[in-house]
Amino acid sequence: MISDVSQLAPFITARQKQYMKANNHYAVVTGGTSGIGYELVKLLARDGYNLVIVARHEADLIHVANEIKQQYSVEVVIIAKDLFDVNNAFEIHNEVSTKNIDVEILINDAGQGQYGEFVETDIRRELDIITLNISSLVALTKLFLVDMVRRGSGKIMNLSSIASKTPGPWQSVYHGTKAFVQSFTEAIRSEVKDSGVTITALLPGATATDFFDKAEMLDSKIVREGKLDDAARVAKDGYEALMKGDDMVVSGIKNKLQVAMSNVTPDATLADKMKKQQAPVSSESK
Repeated sequence: MISDVSQLAPFITARQKQYMKANNHYAVVTGGTSGIGYELVKLLARDGYNLVIVARHEADLIHVANEIKQQYSVEVVIIAKDLFDVNNAFEIHNEVSTKNIDVEILINDAGQGQYGEFVETDIRRELDIITLNISSLVALTKLFLVDMVRRGSGKIMNLSSIASKTPGPWQSVYHGTKAFVQSFTEAIRSEVKDSGVTITALLPGATATDFFDKAEMLDSKIVREGKLDDAARVAKDGYEALMKGDDMVVSGIKNKLQVAMSNVTPDATLADKMKKQQAPVSSESK
């Protein structure tokens, strides 16, 4: 008969060990009520991480929180904040700190795009997207990274995209923001590599989420004629890379091939190719 808990160690699985460690920590996930973010929330809860889920709409947050708490023995804190306003990034960190929440993982998933040729799109909307995709991501990363480095442990994952590797006609601002996210993530990863904190970039391709609806992109060839990746599969790839502390992961074989080709193809050629791929199905080739 085993009388000492320490004697159980040889019989505890890696998943059980992860659960026992995670149960004392929290993960913050922005954009955690839909798409890849929602799938990441479920993976974290499965492994015992308590959660802070951030999104714009309180009703969506309550729905997801109730679902997660019913399925998993974790605590779920919801924060309804609009990250189109960078000041809300500071408010999120302040609220988490005030609650004395120990954040072990930060996942910056929230992001949007706008479809159309740049001369015709709404500049106000594009400036909001730059704030969401870049400014708020940078602010949250800075605030939580400082805490993690001070403690000597933590993990951050930023949602990049294979769009970060190519110029993107019809989504010029979105591709530009993701190029920033990718470069920024790699740079700060190098800076803190000896601190006990790891930083990972997840690069999905076109994925079956509400991104294309919000971007008013449903008529694009890449949506109408292409095969969209599964959000759960993308989240799994990202989660595994995050837990291993990898610098980046491109989700999906076809996306890996596309990134590999982009590394040896001139930008002008890549831009012209992407222009055709992302054009509306009703448009003439330009």
